[in-house]
Amino acid sequence: MDRAAQLLGTVFGFDEFRPGQAEIVQAVTEGRNVLAIMPTGGGKSLCYQLPALVRDGVTVVISPLIALMRDQVRSLREAGVEAGALTSGNTQEETDEVFRALDEGRLKLLYMAPERLASGGTQSLLRRIGASLIAVDEAHCVSQWGHDFRPDYLAIGELRRSLNVPLAAFTATADEETRTEMVTRLFDGTDPQTFLRGFDRPNIHLAFEAKNSPRKQILDFADARRGQSGIVYCGTRAKTETVAQALREAGHTACHYHGGMDPSDRRDVEARFSREDGLIVVATVAFGMGIDKPDIRWVAHADLPKSIEAYYQEIGRAGRDGAPAETLTLYGADDIRLRRTQIDESLAPDDRKSADHARLNALLGLAEALRCRRQTLLKYFGEDPEPCGHCDLCDSPPEVFDGTEAVRKALSAMLRTGESFGAGHLIDILTGNVTDKVRARSHDQLPTFGVGKDLSRAQWQAVYRQMMGRDLVRPDAARHGAFRMTAAARPILRGEESIELRRDTIQTAKSRPAVKTLVSEEDAPLLSALKAKRRALAEAARVPAYVIFTDRTLIEMAETKPETLDDMARISGVGAKKLDRYGAEFLAVIAGQTPDPVHPARMKLAGRESGDLYDRLLQAQADLARGEEGTEKPMSCSASLLARVASMQPRDLGSLAGILGERRAERFGPAFLTILQEA
Repeated sequence: MDRAAQLLGTVFGFDEFRPGQAEIVQAVTEGRNVLAIMPTGGGKSLCYQLPALVRDGVTVVISPLIALMRDQVRSLREAGVEAGALTSGNTQEETDEVFRALDEGRLKLLYMAPERLASGGTQSLLRRIGASLIAVDEAHCVSQWGHDFRPDYLAIGELRRSLNVPLAAFTATADEETRTEMVTRLFDGTDPQTFLRGFDRPNIHLAFEAKNSPRKQILDFADARRGQSGIVYCGTRAKTETVAQALREAGHTACHYHGGMDPSDRRDVEARFSREDGLIVVATVAFGMGIDKPDIRWVAHADLPKSIEAYYQEIGRAGRDGAPAETLTLYGADDIRLRRTQIDESLAPDDRKSADHARLNALLGLAEALRCRRQTLLKYFGEDPEPCGHCDLCDSPPEVFDGTEAVRKALSAMLRTGESFGAGHLIDILTGNVTDKVRARSHDQLPTFGVGKDLSRAQWQAVYRQMMGRDLVRPDAARHGAFRMTAAARPILRGEESIELRRDTIQTAKSRPAVKTLVSEEDAPLLSALKAKRRALAEAARVPAYVIFTDRTLIEMAETKPETLDDMARISGVGAKKLDRYGAEFLAVIAGQTPDPVHPARMKLAGRESGDLYDRLLQAQADLARGEEGTEKPMSCSASLLARVASMQPRDLGSLAGILGERRAERFGPAFLTILQEA
């Protein structure tokens, strides 16, 4: 682990592992079979990239999308790591370069899509190059019932057996059922060493709103975050196009993305999103799994997601750099009705439909939660946290009221009409609205007619929506969406249980609080200047901006204002290669002037204790260049020799002479040893 910890700092620029990473890195490095379930943005990729650098041979990374592989390869190369990808999107020159690096034994990480495993020559290639580890990204794609199922993932288990090498599988979310399926298909049912890390993403602010002029709600949310990269998820392809157009008309840079587009157009959107700051992509769920952009500052759902797992994955695309990010999910009765109908009308067996309803119930429970949103979400994943203080319900606790009587009236209206109608007709009955439909069926003669005049039509709509969200009623697809009561509602109807409802959801939605800024008002101009420098460097290198530095790294620069390359080296995300390539340019933005050039040997020690030792040794050498009396023949040590002394820190004259030679040790030895012993 010492080697891995050293590379963590020198290559990737991090002082320490994130929670849970060190144990996973150690297990993968030691060649154990590993299944790691970690939150999106929790640093999964580092858990196989670091072991790949420590271990002999080539690590093969199976990844689901070309865009994801290309992003990771770019980032690794920028950090000085030999990595390559074999994909259908490669140019011939790119493919030739990958094979050349493999033949020369330089490549440490080889990315490939699961579809390539079907090629007869793939296993022969991997044996020839000495593949010593398989890493599987987005491992939940092996689950046939998962929302991201990829049939070619089923071949990974056979590849592991054929190569007889360890396998490390990573995913951001997997319930017990999916976890079991991964173990069966990837590890032949033999339990790997499993790491289940906390699912919390504390930097992401969670918020839901009932739909109330939903397009305006999305536009208002985007306006408060103008200039920040974001994703808006929509339930239909057509809606992605209309919402994107509305955003453009409001002055945003926005484009749409869905599975019906030409593949080249989709690739153009992916490339733009990776490279451009402040672009908004309005998309179906086809967009996202292949996007490794760490500085997405917000994610909005214009429609309710399919399940709580889908919701978790989609919001998880925000704030992967650890800096603050925000989410907003809109939902309404039509969303709930649509999702229920999709499940009921699917071709899945009954037990699968039941499981899908349960997943949707969990999401609806999150949407209709009365208290801390994050608590509700994390409890679904088996955790029991304290209230977060960082979600919409913690920011503004909702007003609740005893809704038992309202729910009993709503249920009574359903039962007295034979569970044959939807919310509109039932609300007419409850509010005493004599329509032609009510009169034709003599429903104005029912005991429940007019018993709900104390609530407005909008309030009754919210009551029924909350009842759907609590799974007290469900739309029946076989009866054109008519409500039917579930078993969960019977105790309330019989007066055996009470229920609380949120009053704020049956009133006009309140305006959202102002967006939280990434830095203080004082530091904002510097952050903008740093982003401009990053953008210029990225455009010149034709790479995404975050490949240079992530938002989180720039935020730390703006807040701490490093003055030297040593200070810069201590910024999270500034590894040795990036310090050498970009450190001086960003220091010039911060300090207003370019720092003096630094010898490469000294640059390698930047930010470390040995860097300070080097500077003190250099000063002592200058003082003794002509001896203690200043009369002797000039003598000096090369920068590389001083760097070796600073790094190795010998403690006696003999060891020092072994590095410097007898003559230099005689002149500089006592002074150097005094400095080293004081360290």
